[in-house]
Amino acid sequence: MMYSEKVMDHFSNPRNVGEIADANAVGQVGNAKCGDIMKIYMKIDENEVIEDVKFKTFGCGAAVATSSMATEMVKGKTVKEALALTNQAVAEALDGLPPVKMHCSVLAEEAVKAAIGDYYTRQGVDPEPIVGCNLDCEACHRTHE
Repeated sequence: MMYSEKVMDHFSNPRNVGEIADANAVGQVGNAKCGDIMKIYMKIDENEVIEDVKFKTFGCGAAVATSSMATEMVKGKTVKEALALTNQAVAEALDGLPPVKMHCSVLAEEAVKAAIGDYYTRQGVDPEPIVGCNLDCEACHRTHE
């Protein structure tokens, strides 16, 4: 399996690793079948700008690389801009992923959305109309497999 130089770089030198102690948005997604688990922490300011974002990922090199790239892509953006992030955009930013690893970019997109969903829930706002899902990733994965 061939990975692009960008994938290898983000795997070897991942950006934004760790957790944010005073995060006001935390999202975790995982797929028990492949064993990848991603947790994204965000610090979102009063203007809904993602000031800081960090991640912890348990998984393969592609899972680490997509988490790293996704956090780079949403840092400094508004919540609305971050919600527009697609798994295709993450994969393209990494100069592509092998087809068997595309699910990693899907998890990265879902982790970003799960964190934003958590942010809205903490604000007392129903995230489903904004984020577009109920954040029950397991149920979603069961219906899409």
